[in-house]
Amino acid sequence: MKRNFFLSLGVALLLVSSISFSFQKDERVEIYDLRHFTHPTFTRIVVDIGTLREYSPHELPSPDRIFVDIYQAKLNPILHNKTYLVKNDYINQIRIAQRSPNTVRVVVDLDFSKVKRFQVWPAFDPFRIVIDIYPSESILETPTEKPPQPAKPTKEGYSMARQLGLGIQRIVIDPGHGGKDPGTIGKSGTMEKIIVLDICQRLKKLFDANQDLEVIMTRESDIYVPVENRTVIANQKQADLFISVHANSNPVKKRSGVETFYLNFSQDPSVIETAALENATSTKNLSEMRSILEKIAKNSKVMESKELANDIQKNLVLTLQKKYKDVKNLGYKGGPFWVLIGVETPSVLVEVSYLSNAKEETRLKSDQYRQYIAQGIYSGIKEYMNSLGKGI
Repeated sequence: MKRNFFLSLGVALLLVSSISFSFQKDERVEIYDLRHFTHPTFTRIVVDIGTLREYSPHELPSPDRIFVDIYQAKLNPILHNKTYLVKNDYINQIRIAQRSPNTVRVVVDLDFSKVKRFQVWPAFDPFRIVIDIYPSESILETPTEKPPQPAKPTKEGYSMARQLGLGIQRIVIDPGHGGKDPGTIGKSGTMEKIIVLDICQRLKKLFDANQDLEVIMTRESDIYVPVENRTVIANQKQADLFISVHANSNPVKKRSGVETFYLNFSQDPSVIETAALENATSTKNLSEMRSILEKIAKNSKVMESKELANDIQKNLVLTLQKKYKDVKNLGYKGGPFWVLIGVETPSVLVEVSYLSNAKEETRLKSDQYRQYIAQGIYSGIKEYMNSLGKGI
């Protein structure tokens, strides 16, 4: 009897201890951002923490690197094992990772022979750690920076983004559909979800050669991502551009061509039909119509989205027509596409061809045709960025 009592008491104490441990407060502070800027005479790296934390800087040769360990800290999930490529002559890249459960490490890979000095110092309100790296005099004598170019006006004038001189650093590419949602299916069984994923992967490769841009895909494999979540991803990643890629379909099998949409209302029957097709997987209800319409009406990125759609459409058609002379230009236009609603940045939806058209289905199955599509979209985005004065 006594043995059972003490056994029960021991189990109870273990449970209480376990519960107490599980409710212990996490004393680590979250590191929520890392920023870097290359100025004419130095490069500055800023680690945003918000709460005072102890840190220690170090330098190591072979390979040359500076690193800073930040204690009692944890990384925001978005920053785990993140690498930032730096486009100058003395720094290669910046890396950030969770070195141990309580320590975050920031590493700067560089060339000590081209660095005069560096310093690591704290800044306050909010707390952040600043790393300044100064290049040697020989590097400063041969500047590689191009003089800044002013933004060009759109057809409707200077938007607020152009007045403020804003540029592009992060692009989210959205391959439509995926997983249990195949999208439209061609007569020979070609699935939209597979075609657009391949095109987006090719598009990302074209951007990967540029060190100043970060390109993120909403899906990198054949998985299902709810249409509403795609805008959430773009906003969470703080995208500067959002490009959604789709293949079209129409009951009229002869209909063909490419077209690009930006978020707006439309009375065009063909636009309404396309929007209904692309919005078919939405989980929203009629009770939410008012808030949805308000989001469209309040869309402050219309001017920039319209300009982006124009540049992509023009370059996509020009690129395809170099090889496929009969590709039809269906233009760029506004439409109420759910995947564009709520994106806090210029955004477009590109319909790259009709899977319901036998000739275009055959072309979409061709590696060459898909590469031309990726190149056309890439050229359009480049032209748009150049119009901002922030070309690549």
